[in-house]
Amino acid sequence: MDAEAKVAGHYGRGGLEDKILAAMKSAGVDMERVTVEDLAPVDEFHVGGLEATKELAGQMELGAGLRVLDVGSGIGGPARFFAAGHGCRVTGVDLTEEFARVATRLTQLAKLEGLVDFQQGSALEMKFEAGTFDRASMIHVGMNIADKDALFREVRRVLKPGGLFAVFDLVRTGPGELSWPLPWALSAETSFVVSGKEYREALERAGFRLERERGRREYSVAFTERMVSRMAQGPPALGLHLVMGEKTPVMIKNVLAMMKNGTLEPTEMIARAV
Repeated sequence: MDAEAKVAGHYGRGGLEDKILAAMKSAGVDMERVTVEDLAPVDEFHVGGLEATKELAGQMELGAGLRVLDVGSGIGGPARFFAAGHGCRVTGVDLTEEFARVATRLTQLAKLEGLVDFQQGSALEMKFEAGTFDRASMIHVGMNIADKDALFREVRRVLKPGGLFAVFDLVRTGPGELSWPLPWALSAETSFVVSGKEYREALERAGFRLERERGRREYSVAFTERMVSRMAQGPPALGLHLVMGEKTPVMIKNVLAMMKNGTLEPTEMIARAV
């Protein structure tokens, strides 16, 4: 089994759509008027949740009618936010077939299918013509992809010259072994965390100019501490445990510990295609 198949297998648990729909009803979500905010507890599958997505979007120069690519789109939270909040036409690509299918269903419930669509596929070989998109995003995805050069070359290929690429990933900022399990991997076999320097160099080689970079450790530690505190009282009806499984508490605690000790830092990078 190759690395991509193993990564897809890590995320595809089966029965996810039914679990989320049942949890939405249990949480009292109005199924006739589903909003981005209603879905955020389960579909913003990254440090900082919806707030972090909003802050990243604020740096992407988004506007109505722009075509946006969300690389590694999961079950569609950021893609739906870009569309609902900014009027963009968004396409999400994710390696896990179940994620693309559930993302499509949740988008229909939010009545955003006219602006957002999802495809199953590899970020290393996307089925789009060169220069298709005005913007691209990648949120907590690079940790699962070993070949950052190939990844960034492919994103650059499908972006128009001058287009922006917004990355929000966990990068290595200190020595030490990673603690398993983590949300993106159960072992080192499918985890490819590298330094910010390696991201910057790979972006430049792929034809991007880095315009801004921001480490988000302090913000992310505070956010995750609040999450751990809430989880200690028991999982909510609608939450990340539906996507991550029964190991969710230990996964989140491991990420928190490594952010606090300086091993990992969630980092934003805004790069322009040149």
